[in-house]
Amino acid sequence: MKKVFLSTLFIILSAVVLAQKDTASVLEAVNRLATALVNRDEPALKLLLHPELAFGHSNGWVQNRSEVLKDMKSGYLVYRKINRQSIAIESGKKYASVRERIEVEGSRDGNEFKLSIFVLQMWVKTKKGWQLLGRQSTKIG
Repeated sequence: MKKVFLSTLFIILSAVVLAQKDTASVLEAVNRLATALVNRDEPALKLLLHPELAFGHSNGWVQNRSEVLKDMKSGYLVYRKINRQSIAIESGKKYASVRERIEVEGSRDGNEFKLSIFVLQMWVKTKKGWQLLGRQSTKIG
């Protein structure tokens, strides 16, 4: 009975440790994405954005991967600040969902914006690491 209990405990603790590791690696990817968006870091964005990306903004505008990269490079869309207020991550072996509340400042086509938004991100684990597959945001207030 003691062996069964210890074996079960070991399996549960191993699963918890693995889940924490996945959550930590997802959080790292989310942080790298925010930094890459602010710094307009094209090489980092190419690694973090999945080829089938759907990047939805709070105004209903949706971009694919190539549009995000083009608009970052050209300066059409500029993020100056992305400040996280809260975050929740649920991760599995291949997929993760991230819900966060952020304060964001920047400009689109020269028009300044400052927003409080909720963001839902869907991440997929690939050979390149965690990549953003989908993102949708909505304004708060």
